[in-house]
Amino acid sequence: MFDYSNERLHQIAAEVLQTARRLGASDAAVDASESTGLTVNVRRGKVETIEQTRDKGVGVTVYIGRRRGHASTSDFSARALHDTVDAAYQIARFTGEDDCAGLPDPDTLATAQPDLDLFHPWDLGVDQAIDLACRIEAAAFAASPLIRNSDGASVNVSHGHFVTANSQGFAGGYPYSRHAITCAPIAERRGAMQRDDWYSASAVPSRLADPEKLGRYAAERALSRLGARRLSTRKVPVLFESPLACGLLGHFVQAVSGGALYRRTSFLVDALGKDVFAPHIDIVEDPTIPAELGSAAFDSEGVATTRRQVVSGGRLDGYFLSTYSARKLGMKTTGNAGGAHNLALTSRLTRQLDDLPAMLERLGTGLFVTDLMGQGVNYVTGDYSRGVGGFWVEGGKIRHPVEEITIAGNLRDMFHGIVAVGSDVIQRGGRRTGSILIDQMSVAGG
Repeated sequence: MFDYSNERLHQIAAEVLQTARRLGASDAAVDASESTGLTVNVRRGKVETIEQTRDKGVGVTVYIGRRRGHASTSDFSARALHDTVDAAYQIARFTGEDDCAGLPDPDTLATAQPDLDLFHPWDLGVDQAIDLACRIEAAAFAASPLIRNSDGASVNVSHGHFVTANSQGFAGGYPYSRHAITCAPIAERRGAMQRDDWYSASAVPSRLADPEKLGRYAAERALSRLGARRLSTRKVPVLFESPLACGLLGHFVQAVSGGALYRRTSFLVDALGKDVFAPHIDIVEDPTIPAELGSAAFDSEGVATTRRQVVSGGRLDGYFLSTYSARKLGMKTTGNAGGAHNLALTSRLTRQLDDLPAMLERLGTGLFVTDLMGQGVNYVTGDYSRGVGGFWVEGGKIRHPVEEITIAGNLRDMFHGIVAVGSDVIQRGGRRTGSILIDQMSVAGG
């Protein structure tokens, strides 16, 4: 599957670090990686694209005191590796000093590297992938004669492995996999068309959704949007479907990540220890869950990751910091160079029976949002404005689909205004939550 063994990647990393030392670097860090992938897209039963990838690369960061230089190459020959280290060294020579630059403190580096079961090969050939994608799309078309077209179905298979090492003696790495299937059907009635999609992703092929069920569900979503109307301007409760609720969790991560905090470009600057969510909300980061896409024993700098409470009873207990951003803030790294790991947002009020129908009942009369458009989030102020699609709900029941409307609010108010979190939990990447009900937002329509 791979052209280079794990041992060879370790050897390359060691050679790079030795070269950096010989050139006069005070410290250095290196990443050596290799990946393979297969992506097949079909549309209306015919193959549109077949993409097979095989990538490799080495990135080296060299420090001369507090000066930093970085270079990379996809050539693993001895000459190319030497030239890449030399390029990073020359960049560092002419870079200004930065008091916060440098490798992580030795006591933060991972000393244990447990096997988190992240590598599950999917032995899927091109013909098999085409057949699978066609089955997914065919199931969508079979759901109703109103499914008249399709943006296609796809199958993605990805495998990789890497080694991260530095001159403080840290070296670690492991193989990993990521697989996904998707479908995007288009429904049409009396000339009006609606599109929707659904996907399933996992490190483990057997955990992917049933292909036919995924295709049918994607079709049902598109069909449910036929006959969409606009709404007049009003203020109402808003229920975010669980995949979109994962996006709200992503906005929170962005607002409390080191880069935004030390640049003071976040509405949650200096919020540590303060109430930023409704008092029943908890957020946990757990990088140790086996076979999850967001799991990692160490971050991209080699810093150990740990399970921690980020929000407890609405109170912000932790930021997301790399070594550099932590030093800029006068704090300690949280092991989040490269991003957050397996975040789960939960409510202390959620019951097992709080599925989507129950959440619609909690909504009562308001807007159920299933689609978001645009990038209308201002992280400096927290202002939030997005185009949406979804459903108008009255008496806890869906009455009709809606489109061409906008919702607006402020993330600070939205986080505090979370009334309930559903038990209809879904995972999108490294984020996990149920649907989220917010007490009130502005809706603008035609």
